[in-house]
Amino acid sequence: QVQLVESGGGLVQAGGSLRLSCEASGRTLSSYTMGWFRQAPGKERDFVGRISWLSGTTYYADSGKGRFTITKDSARNTVYLQIDSLKPEDTAKYYCAAASGRIFFNRQYEFNYWGQGTQVTVSS
Repeated sequence: QVQLVESGGGLVQAGGSLRLSCEASGRTLSSYTMGWFRQAPGKERDFVGRISWLSGTTYYADSGKGRFTITKDSARNTVYLQIDSLKPEDTAKYYCAAASGRIFFNRQYEFNYWGQGTQVTVSS
């Protein structure tokens, strides 16, 4: 089992930045892919980006390229999502997820474990 706990969300003005954290525990994650998703009220949960725990290779959804950065700290078993130049449309609950297998489509069902999410609200 893998437990994921997100933190770092909050209320921020448009143009600001936030760094979300996802602390993982339960087992060695060296072969896992860690992903970030977000879900706005009344909308589906969308893929934001992912990082390979082993190689550090990242991949981002088109909507996040240039403003979203995913990094990891292996010593802390923590993955981060840096969001810059925040916009009101970034308002959503952000979820961390872990996948033990290969990711092909960046879909929710490819990820085995999920955190409870952290709320990000961007005011205009």
